[in-house]
Amino acid sequence: MSRRLYLDEDCCVGCGTCAELCPEVFEMDEENEKARLVKPEGGDEDCIEEAIASCPEECIGWEE
Repeated sequence: MSRRLYLDEDCCVGCGTCAELCPEVFEMDEENEKARLVKPEGGDEDCIEEAIASCPEECIGWEE
């Protein structure tokens, strides 16, 4: 069973931490000034876990 990553763009405040930590999974949407998921299947899990832990609004997580 594979997990998929989610990013709640409505709660995102656009701090950019996730995109800084994991640029292969997240990027900043310049138009909306919010983060965007570019790889919902994930990537480096340590990197993703750090991004989840670093999100000030807790917008990132795993869908089971």
